[in-house]
Amino acid sequence: MASVSGPAQTASASAPPLQRGIVKMVLSGCAIIVRGQPRGGPPPERQINLSNIRAGALARRAAQGQPESKDTPDEPWAFQAREFLRKKLIGKEVCFTVEYKNMHREYGMVYLGKDTTGENIAESLVSEGLATVRREGFRGNNPEQARLCDLEDQSKASKKGLWSEGGGAQTIRNIKYTIENPRNFVDSLHQKPINAIIEHVRDGSVVRALLLPDYYLVTVMLSGIKCPTFKREADGTETPEPFAAEARFFTESRLLQRDVQIILESCPNQIILGTILHPNGNITELLLKEGFARCVDWSMAVYTQGAEKLRAAERSAKERKVRIWKDYVAPTANLDQKDRQFVAKEKNKDKDKRFRPLYDIPYMFEAREFLRKKLIGKKVNVTVDYIRAATGPGEGTPAFPERTCATVTIGGINIAEALVSKGLATVIRYRQDDDQRSSHYDELLAAEARAIKNGKGLHSKKEVPIHRVADISGETQKAKQFLPFLQRAGRSEAVVEYVFSGSRLKLYMPKETCLITFLLAGIECPRSSRNTPGGMQVAEPFSDEAMLFTKELVLQREVEVEVESMDKAGNFIGWLHIEGVNLSVALVENALSKVHFTAERSAYYKTLVAAEEGCRQRKEKIWANYEEKPVEEVVHLSEEKERVANYKPVYVTEITDTLHFYAQDVETGSQLESLMETMRAEIAAQPPVEGSYSPRRGDYCIAKFADGEWYRARVEKVESPAKVHVFYIDYGNREVVSSTRLAPIPPAFSTRTLPVQATEYTFAFIQVPQDEDARADVVDCVVRDIQNTQCLLNVEYSGATCPHVTIQFGDTKEDVGLGLVKEGLVMVDVRKEKHLQKMVSEERRCDAGDASSHC
Repeated sequence: MASVSGPAQTASASAPPLQRGIVKMVLSGCAIIVRGQPRGGPPPERQINLSNIRAGALARRAAQGQPESKDTPDEPWAFQAREFLRKKLIGKEVCFTVEYKNMHREYGMVYLGKDTTGENIAESLVSEGLATVRREGFRGNNPEQARLCDLEDQSKASKKGLWSEGGGAQTIRNIKYTIENPRNFVDSLHQKPINAIIEHVRDGSVVRALLLPDYYLVTVMLSGIKCPTFKREADGTETPEPFAAEARFFTESRLLQRDVQIILESCPNQIILGTILHPNGNITELLLKEGFARCVDWSMAVYTQGAEKLRAAERSAKERKVRIWKDYVAPTANLDQKDRQFVAKEKNKDKDKRFRPLYDIPYMFEAREFLRKKLIGKKVNVTVDYIRAATGPGEGTPAFPERTCATVTIGGINIAEALVSKGLATVIRYRQDDDQRSSHYDELLAAEARAIKNGKGLHSKKEVPIHRVADISGETQKAKQFLPFLQRAGRSEAVVEYVFSGSRLKLYMPKETCLITFLLAGIECPRSSRNTPGGMQVAEPFSDEAMLFTKELVLQREVEVEVESMDKAGNFIGWLHIEGVNLSVALVENALSKVHFTAERSAYYKTLVAAEEGCRQRKEKIWANYEEKPVEEVVHLSEEKERVANYKPVYVTEITDTLHFYAQDVETGSQLESLMETMRAEIAAQPPVEGSYSPRRGDYCIAKFADGEWYRARVEKVESPAKVHVFYIDYGNREVVSSTRLAPIPPAFSTRTLPVQATEYTFAFIQVPQDEDARADVVDCVVRDIQNTQCLLNVEYSGATCPHVTIQFGDTKEDVGLGLVKEGLVMVDVRKEKHLQKMVSEERRCDAGDASSHC
């Protein structure tokens, strides 16, 4: 390895030459890495081992890919010896002599300072009891060895370090190389600074840190930036990107083995993002300012020290064209001064306004509206004039894909000529030898001349029309203020600007001059594929067909909307009508959506249910695999007929405080068990990413219950990410959980595969006590008697919210409700139906008998 520095001029001819360097890293209590001064790049470096002494070996992690290897712990006092040298030497200038070499290792004496009058590092270690003297081959005429032996004897006598009582077991660290759940670990620290030592620098923006005092060894990526990296080739070698080595040295020279504080800010996809705080400055800002890094948007959002500082630092490096920005060309560099500043007045007025071409480019909105009203949904004639080949990026010009250029006519009118004549477009000028032009080029030039003469549109001397369109998509506060106005307005006119999915659209409200995100009410449409922190979420069946149906029916059409409510993200929910067609109903009629339970309170509920029932019977599209659940026929008996008892076996899973209960059909129990077993096996093989799911009211999902198992559930209410109310659809119980315990339900296990298994019932012929204590006694009795047991159930009559039933014990066939009456816990609810009089009379006799027994 190259020498760190040349021999000092004062070194004698017989003595080993004295060399100088700066300590980059302390490998152990008896080995350091010394580097030279940087000259045009990272400097040379060499490892120096202290001669004549030995310090304990530090802990080492088991080799990756070798199952038989094991982690090696610290030797006693090894870490203390390393820390003694680290605090004393890191970043300091030292001088050293190389006395001999052995197996490519250099051994010598190291002194703190510029000459041998400085502190002898080996002697300091031995005197503190942190290293032992190698006495093999001891030469009595060597004063350095003799001095070390004397210091060791003194240390032994003083019982320092290695020579202290107890063997030093308390000095061995318990290093944690892995963290079972990094996201929870980061969240538990609440973005508070934690003390750490930087143990390794992988590249300029990725380090390995030892967190104190618990000795977690973690890899941390700096939030908000990315430095050039080292690409690993197939043969194992690393190829640095431009300035990768310089960026790593920049970070190493300032942070390696320094005491720092780290704010762990986030953990997306098992990558820990953080900011390193050092008394001398923020390394993130310094890397950007010196041109060693660039800002990255995906992690900038979690940066806690002010993103504007990072943007300013990057901007400074771009302006100075340093390092990775040496060839940087500003976006406006090729524009004339006049073109650069033509919107200066507007910039001062709306400094933070986002640029939207459709509304901000003069006459672009008018041109789009002209074409939309003329062409959307109409039959046109297209004549292809030429195909312009794809072009690569040139100087000041972007790349363009291959383009088919054509003349479009409708009713004999050339649309391009109409646009130009109204001053909403200009004609492109070509070279004389360029024949790739419109077949009606001369007519276009004539139309432009007329528009210029008449001062139409772009050629007008009047003030340019301004479109102040407020985009309140996702703006919760603005949406809340706007909601009452839209609700009172009834049906409002709108134009569909974009279709995100079958039931999610972006609308332009011309009267209100605003853009809103609109969700169709009353339906549950298949979800399209989308990117989530846990990866790409697979599209549900028929989601693309639903989106295509909606696009063909309403995209860029004029529609009417009725806004009913809004969700927490600032999206409006309601009904959309086009030419008398309700889009929600149309999707259900075409078997591309299901009716959502929230439709029950709307005027369109009956229409939706009828449409859904027809598709379900025909088993079309989303209902193709639907299997109708056996339903007990409700027999409408005339007054002359007797009550029909048709008891079926059920398994009672939950009793509510209002004396309602949930039960599963025993006949479908095996299907549920099979589904749960398969679902849990799939989840175990591919666990969901914790925290990646954003619950919405009415969503079907999977939830992790207190027993650690996953169950199917429905979101009933979202108070906050930490408080989500869920209903377990197969068991009937409810729970408030954190969103981290929720995940999207895999399509193979949705309610389309197996319907909801828990059905709600209540007792027939019984009055529920109004007194809370009395009602609690009844509930306790019922829970004790029938919860989690198999019973026999018969539907007696329907109720407002659920069927009223009689239920019998599975073994004795005794009526549970009758037993409650006999025990005096409830009163009989008298029914007027003749066919139920026999049952009512029997319960009233029990009620009377119970009363007499209490007299």
